Parts: sequence; C-alpha cells; structure tokens
Amino acid sequence: MGNWLVNHWFSVLFLVVWIGLNVFLFVHTFLKYEKSDKYYYTREILGFCSRTLRKPLDHNLTFHKLVAYMICILTAVHIIAHLFNFERYSRSQQATDVSLASVLSNLSHHEKHGGSWLNPIRSPNVTVLHVTFTSIAGLTGVIGTIALILMVTSAMEFIRRNYFELFWFTHHLFVIYILCLALHGIGGIVRGQTKESMDESHPQRCAQSFEKWDDHDSDCRHPQFEGNPPESWKWILAPVILYVFERILRFLRSQQRVVITKVVMHPSKVLELQMNKQGFNMEVGQYIFVKCPSISLLEWHPFTLTSAPEEDFFSIHVRAAGDWTENLIRAFEQQHSPVPRIEVDGPFGTVSEDVFQYEVAVLVGAGIGVTPFASILKSIWYKFQRADHNLKTQKIYFYWICRETGAFAWFNDLLISLEQEMEELGKVGFLNYRLFLTGWDSNIAGHAAWNFDKATDILTGLKQKTYFGRPKWENEFSTIATAHPKSVVGVFLCGPQTLAKNLRKCCHRYSSLDPRKVQFYFNKENF
Repeated sequence: MGNWLVNHWFSVLFLVVWIGLNVFLFVHTFLKYEKSDKYYYTREILGFCSRTLRKPLDHNLTFHKLVAYMICILTAVHIIAHLFNFERYSRSQQATDVSLASVLSNLSHHEKHGGSWLNPIRSPNVTVLHVTFTSIAGLTGVIGTIALILMVTSAMEFIRRNYFELFWFTHHLFVIYILCLALHGIGGIVRGQTKESMDESHPQRCAQSFEKWDDHDSDCRHPQFEGNPPESWKWILAPVILYVFERILRFLRSQQRVVITKVVMHPSKVLELQMNKQGFNMEVGQYIFVKCPSISLLEWHPFTLTSAPEEDFFSIHVRAAGDWTENLIRAFEQQHSPVPRIEVDGPFGTVSEDVFQYEVAVLVGAGIGVTPFASILKSIWYKFQRADHNLKTQKIYFYWICRETGAFAWFNDLLISLEQEMEELGKVGFLNYRLFLTGWDSNIAGHAAWNFDKATDILTGLKQKTYFGRPKWENEFSTIATAHPKSVVGVFLCGPQTLAKNLRKCCHRYSSLDPRKVQFYFNKENF
C-alpha cells in the first residue's frame, strides 16, 4: 500500500480534491433547499429528508470513467428524488383536507392570473406523465436520460472492441445530454417564495395561520412564488469552452499536409504507413489520431507510433480489427488507385515516454500491443549507434505474447538488428527478450521441437527460442528482483485488463518495503 501511494500520490490528491469539490457542491445545494426560509412552503409539500433518508493525468481514461460513473449515479439519485417529489405533488393536489400542503397546491387556482404557483400539477385531473412530457424540465430530463443510457450501454468493452463505430457515434450524444442539462432548469419546477412576499408574509410567522391568509384582520397574505433561474450552465460553461477550443485546435492541426512516403503490407494483415508532416516532433511511445476522409469524414482512431524520434519519418502499424481498419487496409492494397489522403492529429503522450527514466525496464506487449515498444527498441538501437552516454537504462526485459506465428514476422527484422548490434558492442545482456506463442497446433509444436537444436528459432529466425504458452509472471518477477536487488524497475504494458491486473499484483508483491531495495512501478497504456 505504501509503494502504491508513493507511485500514485498525485492521482490520489487530485481525486480527493475533485470528489471533495463535488461533495461540497452537493451539500451546499442541499442545505440551501433544506434550511432556507425561501423554500419553507416547498418543503411542506415535498417533506423533510429527516423523515426518509439523509451520499493524471496519465490515467485520463480512468478519470473519464469515474466522472461517467458519478454522472450516472447522481442522475439516478436525481430521477428517484423527482419520482418521490411528483408523488407528493400529486397526493397534495388530490387531498381533500384543509392542510397547508393542500392549500399551497391549489394556489395555482387562486393566483392563476398572477402565475404564482407552487405545485406543478395544477389540477387533480393532471397526471404526472402529462407534466413530464409537457414541461421543459420533464422533456429535457427524459431526452437527456435516454442519451445517457445510450452512451453508457454502447461504451461497454464488448461493443467498443467489436463495434467501435457504434460506440463512437453514440458517445457523441453527449452534445444532446449537455444541451438538455443546460435547459433543464428553465421550467422552474422547484420554486421558492419571492423576496417581496417573504418581507410581507414570512413563513415563520404566517405558516401556522394559513387558514386566515388574506383575512382583513390578518397581516399574512397568500405567498407568492418564483422559479429559480437556470444554474446548470455555470458548471458546464468552462468544460464546454475548453472542449470547443480543443476541437478547433485539433481541426487546425489535422489540416496540415501529411505525405505518405512508404506503404508496407506485413503478414497477418498488418499495414505499415510511413509518413512525413511539417513540424512533427515525437517521443518514444506516443500516439496519434488518424482520419481517412475517404472512409469516414468524422471518425478518428488512435494508433501508437512505431517509429523512433531519431528517424526522419513517423510510422504506424494498423491491424485489421473492425470495419474502419479493414477498409483502410483494403484502400491501400489497391495498387492502381490513388493513395488515400490521411489526416493526422498529435502526437500525444503516454506513460511509455518515461521508459528511459528507469534503470531497468520491463516491456510487455500482447499482439499488436507491441507497437509502443517498437518505437522504444528502435530508439535504443539508434542510441547505441550514436554512443549516447546519457542513456540511464541498463537492462531491458521484453515480453511479447501472440496468438499466431505470423504476428511475429513484421517485428523480426528489428529484433535481429538489435541482436547483431548488441553483439558488436559487447552488450549481449542489455536486451533480454522472450516471445510467447499462445495459439498453436501439434504440427507447429512438433516442428519446433524437431528443430530445437538449431542456432536460430525455426518460427522467427531469432537466436532466442519461442516459448509455447503464457509467461509465469511470479517466476519472471522473482528472477528480475533477484538480479536487480537495488534497482528501480519500470513495468510497461500495452495489453488487456486481465494481464494488467496480474502484473500490477506482481509489482506490489515483489517490491521491497525498504525503499533502498528493488521497487517495481507499473505503467499501462490507455486508449
């Protein structure tokens, strides 16, 4: 726990401040309605809560999800509260006794021309459903709730992974949700007594004598009410301005001309695009957003850069994993047609940028998740070529987990070059890499076993043999901790959440309580 707090103290502080601000705003608004005399008569109809119940930025996606969960929870609380409110509004309107709540509910009849009403249900014959779909507050509430439900359900991982376009388009319903949020308070459903009416007939003085309101010998008059001005815009104005500014900035950046210098089609339907763009500067492990207008005018997709900062181009590798990527690969496979135009926004930073800040780095890639580490390993190759003495990293452990042998092919050339470079420089032990094949048949396994004594691996052509199955992470971490008893080890993953969970546990388990000894710090790519 202590290691986790040291590693994530800023994220914890940020979340505490953010949650504290939300709690403060909730309590402040609650107390305004609960204690203010302005809402004395409103509370007479709705009742008192005491009678029922008295609730980094590298992790930007995690924070985004947390905000979404908070919105969903508070929306549910808001809806449930209004269900209770309207049930009480309806009950007060239909009451036949001469109670204060009944008198207040019928003010809409007495003061019809003045418009001073307190109960939005104006007549015993009016239903809650009618008020819901004929008032601004009700209509915007229903539309906003439907938009939120569609956004949340389409954001489930299964839909994101398999039907990205559906997720992408429905997620932009947030525009409708924000608009409904801004308009929701215009109807003034929750009303308070006007200042002039309070000066004339203060509820603390007149509430108990409501039967004598407007009597000639009484100082109390029928109270006058007004709706609150909309306040939601105060909380959404700043985020909307920031969002619009960011969209404009991204649009301007995306209009810069991108030149595609090379197109390579690798095995396993992996497309490599090498590009140039004026003023483009990158660091290892960063990513860009890519749009192909001929496929979709609206969709932007994130791709990790596989090139090194030392190269005179930037590149991405695209695997067929959905309609958009399949259409992109198909467009570049057509030899006699013009090269499709590509728009690029970025680059944007990720946790992998910090890889060279660690003495020992553990890189774990699953499938196409190896792409950020291609950039890192290429950069290392260039640093050794140029004898960069500022390189702090002393050892790299690289694990690549794939389902099929073809996935290894496009990365083999880089690993072979690194092997040769390390041998020539006498640093064979600098890079320790292991390739794991999780999907195979008996023919592949038998062929590999039959040729096991050969100098190079029969599947990849590398000196390091391919392992069948998955890594035993407890053994791997134990070995690394033993080999580097006083080092700071950065663990970087680009892969599924289940693997992230296992690696995070191992980082905590094998980190020493003594800060002078081995410490593992977990970092995961988030897209």
